[in-house]
This record gives sequence, structure tokens and C-alpha cells, in this order.
Amino acid sequence: MQELTSALVLERLWLTDFRSHRSIDLEFARGVTALIGPNGSGKTNIVESIAWLTTMRSFRGAPTDALVRRGADKAIARAQLRSDQRELLLEAELPRTGRARIQMNRQRVQRTKDLLGVMSVTVFAPDDLEMIKGSPGERRTYLDQVVVGLHPRNETIRAQVDKVLKQRNALLKGVHGRLDNDAGFTLDVWDTKLAEAGDQLGALRADAVARLTPLVTEALKAVAGGNHDVQLRYVAPWNDGGLRDALAAARTDDVRRGVTTVGPHRDEIEILLNDMPARTHASQGEQRSLALALRLAGHELVRSTTGVAPLLVLDDVFSELDDVRSAALVAALPSGQTLLTSAIDLPPGAVADATIRLDGVRRESIEI
Repeated sequence: MQELTSALVLERLWLTDFRSHRSIDLEFARGVTALIGPNGSGKTNIVESIAWLTTMRSFRGAPTDALVRRGADKAIARAQLRSDQRELLLEAELPRTGRARIQMNRQRVQRTKDLLGVMSVTVFAPDDLEMIKGSPGERRTYLDQVVVGLHPRNETIRAQVDKVLKQRNALLKGVHGRLDNDAGFTLDVWDTKLAEAGDQLGALRADAVARLTPLVTEALKAVAGGNHDVQLRYVAPWNDGGLRDALAAARTDDVRRGVTTVGPHRDEIEILLNDMPARTHASQGEQRSLALALRLAGHELVRSTTGVAPLLVLDDVFSELDDVRSAALVAALPSGQTLLTSAIDLPPGAVADATIRLDGVRRESIEI
């Protein structure tokens, strides 16, 4: 396990015209901050802004224009971060139309990858239940988030797979089932590029799954009790023989169908609970606890590998847990900075270093 180093801590957040917030100014504790407010008060919107500032992406899958308050032309988000060694100011302007503009200490940030590793954030939200019961794409997204959290360079590999897939699929769609010599040569080029990036991504995913499995079991025991056995399996039929050979074997079918039928975009992460598929055999309560365990396990894997604890955000988690599981979760919270949101006061035993109630926040207008 890598020795922990000093992590950037979120000290303050300003929002103007972001989602439902006209103007809001929040200060956070270095330990646990509880953000309390009724449903509809914008708690998740605050969480979303924090995650967006570190990834330039909404974890809810929302486009940029959806982040701008109705009636406004743009949204502004600003975060003040600090560690023992340095301080950092992240600022973003999100126009309703056009590209977002983000600055780090007043210097323009051009690429998303330049933000990765600045401050890592782990978000658990009610929609995470889809990681268990939803499509394979939900589980691939979770796994890739962990992989990127382990090292920012892994985002380049993941993005390269997506880019080449789009190019390859566009070519396959354009040939209309008939591959001439020129198209065949171009397809060879895309196959080579996809195989190179895809093999790397497959290896990263397989390694992460192997390391996550015991951590998920441990986290599930902490939040749900009992002696549940959890197994994660990375299912990638092409992985053993390599993607290049798999693409060659599937070429005739790919040309006929006009789409890439094999590769990392088709892989599955099977989640077994006590030797049974959790997606179909686990109860609703077990699925919720398992989704939370997946997030906590990913958080711990990133922390122990990088030596830096991500900011842990648990959005409305207590509404999904009974008092026993809530108390167990509080006891299992990792070291580092945590932000809890809740529509009600925290359950018995939950102690926060700071509590923010949305009806009492300080407000001001900001520009960048």
C-alpha cells in the first residue's frame, strides 16, 4: 500500500446560475460535511458541480446547457482547494451554447485530461443502483472511472478506444456491406489502432476487477453485515487471444452488420453475490448495499494505489438505508474529506465536522 500524501481539500464553492441555484456560497470541513435540505433544494446540483469541475463532465449524463439555470445565459462554478503544500482555484464558465471555459489558477485549461489527478472525486448517488441491475454499459462506466482514478494517463487510452471505434463504425456503415480494396486497407489501419488501445484497456480493466473483488466483499460486510461472498468477473471473450485476432475473425460479420461487434465496448462485468448473479437474484436492499460497496471499494483502491484519498460524496445515501445500515456506513467511512447530503437530519451516530443547511447559505454574485 502506498503511503498517503497530502490531498487537496475542497474548502469553498461558489455557484451562480448553476442548475437551480441563482447564487450560492458554501464552505466545507476538512473531515465530514453534512449538507441538509429538503427534496428539491438542490443538494445533488451542488454535488454535480463539484464533480463537473474535476472532470468537465456531469455524472448524471447531462449536457452543458442543462446545467444553466432557466432564464440565464451561462452558469459559473468556482472551487477553492487547499493542501499543506499548495492552494488551487478552479473556475468554470458554462454557456448555454458553445464550449465551456475552465481555468486553473487563472490559467486556461484546454483538455479534460489536464484536470484529471488534480482532485479525484468518488460520488455515490441513488442512480448507482443501475450498476447492479442495469445494462453492461453502466458497469463498464463504473470500472473505467476506477481505472482512470488509478492513473490519469488511463483516460487517454479509454478515449482512444472511443475515438477509433467511432471511426471504424463510420467506415463499416459507409461501405454498405461491400468492402473494396481501399476500404479494406483503411479498415486494417483502424483495426491496428483499436487493437493496440483495446488490449491496453482490457488489461487495465482485468487488473482492476481482480483488485476490486476483495475490497467489495469487505465494504459490503461493513455496510450490510453478514458474510456475503462477492465475485466480480471481467467477461471479455477477445481478451485471451488479443483484440487484433478477434477483429479479424469478426470482420465479415462486422462488414455485413455495419458495426464493430467485438471489443471493449461489448465487455461485461459480472457481479455475483453468494454465487448468484446479483442483477437477477439479489433483493432490492442487497442491490443497494452492493452498489454502495462498489463505490467504497473503488474509492479505497484509488486511495491505496495513489496515496491520495479522493473526496467522497454520498448523495442522499441515508434515504436508501435503514438505521442499522446507516450506522454501519458511518462507522465504515474512510479517512479523508467526505460530503454527505440528506433530506433529513443525519441518523443517530452520524457525526459531521460541519453542517450546512441550504436555507442558511451565504449568497453573492461572481464573475470570471
